[in-house]
Amino acid sequence: MTAVHPAPLRAPRRAPRRVPPALFAGVVAVGLAVSAWGARDRTTWFLETVWALAGLPLVVLFWRRFPLTGLLCALLTAHALVLAVGGHYTYAQVPVGDWVRDTFGLERNPYDRFGHLVQGFVPAVLVRELLSRTSPLRGSRWLAPLTVCACLAFSACFELLEWLAAEIGGHGADAFLATQGDVWDTQWDMFCALIGSVLSLLLLSGTHDRQLRALEARPC
Repeated sequence: MTAVHPAPLRAPRRAPRRVPPALFAGVVAVGLAVSAWGARDRTTWFLETVWALAGLPLVVLFWRRFPLTGLLCALLTAHALVLAVGGHYTYAQVPVGDWVRDTFGLERNPYDRFGHLVQGFVPAVLVRELLSRTSPLRGSRWLAPLTVCACLAFSACFELLEWLAAEIGGHGADAFLATQGDVWDTQWDMFCALIGSVLSLLLLSGTHDRQLRALEARPC
């Protein structure tokens, strides 16, 4: 009889190292500081980056009681940097957008469209995480559609704020509006947010669920 040798034991997989939250916070803080330095218009810079300026302290303040997944931290950091770039140059004059416009023969700088796509893509994960952890919607078929609805509602509120800024600031608010002469700019902005939120759910829901389970399994 031939001896049967036991199969070698496989070493357990190591969990991927979690990026320290302080690193994300530091990147956002540095990005905002660099963005503010030499910004083309101070008022526009503040209006464009106010979400990051308000959100960063809130995340830090509530971190011990409500830590976020690594995926959401990375997305919020990326979104803050998108806002910082748009605030520094104004959305209609971001150099990389000018390059894309000239290279592909577009009629306008597309960075504003990209910013609104991100405005749906990132908040979708934020809303999904909040609803999954604070409501009975975890695993519900209603989670995805309600997340998209929340992102559209946020986009609509942002457009109302832009309208208010235009009423108060007149032509001084043109840099903040970044319509670039497009009469359908508001509708395009909300459509981009809609597409971003749907793409986010399609691409990231599985990864997000795994990170939510891992977060719940961590010792308090």
